Amino acid sequence: MINTNSVIIDTGEIQESKHLKVTSLTYQNNTESNYTEKIETLEKNFNYSDNSNYYWSASELSILYGTPLYAEASPSQKIALNHLYWVTQYSQIAASEANTILCNDVTNGVFSTIGGYETLCKELELESDQEKSHIHAFHKIGYETKRSLLQKAAFNAPLGENRGKSVENYLNDTTSNRTLQKFLSFNPLALEDCALRLLKKIRLESKANCYSPYLHELEKKNLFLPGPRTGILKVFPRYLLRLFILSWGSSYFLASQYYCLRYIANMLLKTAEYEYTRYFRELEKKGEFIPVPTEISRYHLLDESFHTTMSRLIAQEVYKDFAKPTVYERFIGNLSVELMQKQLLGGLAGGIPAIFQDDSCFMLAYYRLLRGPLFEMSSQEALQWLEKCLCHEHEGFHVNLKYHHRLLYDLRSFFGGIDYMSPVNREMSFMSSGGSIDKAIKENIHSFRQFSKSIAN
Repeated sequence: MINTNSVIIDTGEIQESKHLKVTSLTYQNNTESNYTEKIETLEKNFNYSDNSNYYWSASELSILYGTPLYAEASPSQKIALNHLYWVTQYSQIAASEANTILCNDVTNGVFSTIGGYETLCKELELESDQEKSHIHAFHKIGYETKRSLLQKAAFNAPLGENRGKSVENYLNDTTSNRTLQKFLSFNPLALEDCALRLLKKIRLESKANCYSPYLHELEKKNLFLPGPRTGILKVFPRYLLRLFILSWGSSYFLASQYYCLRYIANMLLKTAEYEYTRYFRELEKKGEFIPVPTEISRYHLLDESFHTTMSRLIAQEVYKDFAKPTVYERFIGNLSVELMQKQLLGGLAGGIPAIFQDDSCFMLAYYRLLRGPLFEMSSQEALQWLEKCLCHEHEGFHVNLKYHHRLLYDLRSFFGGIDYMSPVNREMSFMSSGGSIDKAIKENIHSFRQFSKSIAN
């Protein structure tokens, strides 16, 4: 059961703890920084035509980089694929930052019930405000870029977070559900019934002072728990996500544990943003034109460095301020990370660098990209090129494997020191097993066969 009276050190000891001194320093530095303001200014001055003839990063951060199609693409098509990669990445980042705002509110409410954590709460509030500015900038640049490159087709089938029909919806009732069902050893109905019963039980036992005021306000307004379907949290079924959110808002320990997931999101973001920053520095050193999106990526990395510091600090240190986790808390903490590995980090894309899912998640978006104004292919041509690009080994897979190895090393270092984590989480076993080009191609061949049949029908 969740232990709602789990603080084990007094306020004086909390105030003297090393990690809260780091929190104070982080909050001070973040407050004094002007990275968010720089992003806001750059966004206001952005005009796609002024940035359209320049790469926004090294060429390997491009949709379909390293594929046979990329080798035959024209110079203007390659630049467009480079820009669309930025749009795809930051569409996902914006969605995940919306998740962050929600979960900051939920967990901040828990920390606010404990004396001594006031600065930590202020930092989380500041981060949420910064995320809102980031999201606005990403949406504006993404919209203008897609409108210029893809015209109406962009809004029928945008890459990344699709509205309406998407390949994720197409596979939702097959691959992902089978994987989750097998992983949990439950049928979906039994799992949902179990989750809902746990929700009720947790709520009854959450009357103590750690229950998040954010969740309490939802109750007062007769609103059900949120279950966002975008961002990194979309990897969880909605009923299970609601169980996690209620748990994060009902336990000191699990409020801290959520930051393990946020750290994964932080590091996924950094995987690409380190490359944008390197490109920014190269252009700056040469005195060359720096595209606005490249500059925004640079300042976003600097802004997010404060957020990453807090994720690491809360996930690795703050949880130690509280009693040892109960069986339930340990189970929920490990389950959320295991599922994140399985659903978000368990594969290797051949068409989008720094994405660690197989290409089935993006096949429909690739197809519509090839059919759209950028390539203007027939349906048959698009399917032929998809088969060449996704079902055979090429340079793009090896580029992505490089990013996979880097992130796997970082996450193993992070989770290796968290004592309540299971071996599969400390070793990132599910992610590690997904780092195989042969396995990725085999998955793509299977998914492509299904996809081509659906197109033919």
